[in-house]
Amino acid sequence: MLRGCIRPELNRSGIRKSELSGRAYNLPRATKSPPPASTKGPPTPSPPTPTPATISPAPLVITEHEVRRLFKGQNIRKVCGPDMVSPATLKHCGSELAPVFMDILNQSLELRRVPACFKSAVIIAVLKKPKITCLNDYRPVALTSVVMKAFERLVLSYLKASTDHLMDPLQFAYRPNRSVDDAINIALHFILQHLDNRNTYARLLFVDYSSAFNTIIPDLLHSKLTHLNIHPLLCSWITDFLTNRTQYVRLGPQLSQPRTVNTGGPQGCVLSPLFFSLYTNDCTSGDPSVKTIKDVDDTTIIGLISNNDESAYHREVSLLESWCAVSNLELNINKTVEMIVDFRKKPPTHPPLVINNSSVTVVEHRVPGHNHHQHTQMGQ
Repeated sequence: MLRGCIRPELNRSGIRKSELSGRAYNLPRATKSPPPASTKGPPTPSPPTPTPATISPAPLVITEHEVRRLFKGQNIRKVCGPDMVSPATLKHCGSELAPVFMDILNQSLELRRVPACFKSAVIIAVLKKPKITCLNDYRPVALTSVVMKAFERLVLSYLKASTDHLMDPLQFAYRPNRSVDDAINIALHFILQHLDNRNTYARLLFVDYSSAFNTIIPDLLHSKLTHLNIHPLLCSWITDFLTNRTQYVRLGPQLSQPRTVNTGGPQGCVLSPLFFSLYTNDCTSGDPSVKTIKDVDDTTIIGLISNNDESAYHREVSLLESWCAVSNLELNINKTVEMIVDFRKKPPTHPPLVINNSSVTVVEHRVPGHNHHQHTQMGQ
């Protein structure tokens, strides 16, 4: 049985109609003068019922209690960011600092501007293993403001609550009661249910994006958030949060010159994974025989093919290429692989899938808890 009882056939819009009741018009009281000759006129029109698209979203307002709770929950072992505000300071002085930072954060939202000190990051090198042999043994880690991370968690909760009912049903990241296990289960369900029919097989394309988080265009994300009915103030605030960010490298006592970044979701920020999920929310399949399953930047396209007709599968892959070009995302053909599941006794030779004039490799592919082999056939 599938975990989470996920039903792909859920309404994609997901917005329930508001139960707002229209108020009756205040009609003037009848006078003592005789009524007009026509006793029945046209019916009085009822006031229009607001639709979900016209209902203004509630703005995000930070309360002192929320700030104090986040400050008190700080991990004092974490490293401070470029602003040198340590988690220990926020934890031990949370009651005194909460009202001050509450005013700062609410004014930041109202003005749609993020303070420059909250948009700075310092990049340090962390060892991957004890013995160093080359530069690849270091992992670059971005340290950002601890105060800003706490504020990001409030924005994260607001965005999740505001967009969950509008998200693609086959997106499994940042959704309540869903996990990567559910994504695997629903994929297996689609495939095995389809293979119960005669003369069928499935092609699975495991998509890999090149530097996925670093390619987000802030203005394009702004328009997508507006389409999801996020409050305009917050949309503009997010655009400012992603632009004119400064970062520099620290190696021992040495500091590099700062660089300004205007593209992508910043490394080390709480909001970056959700930004990418919202950024790719409109990347869906328009054909019922092709399923696009997503978990943040992990995307799998499943073609449920009958009678050797792969036209819908190839069409959706072509649409994915076009969508990537518009969204400033680049498919990494070297890491994008395909798996073919064909249980027929004498399957034909399947032509390779071509993306950007390059053939996609059909290889053994491993996902958590499962091991799949190239051209999986009956008896293997």
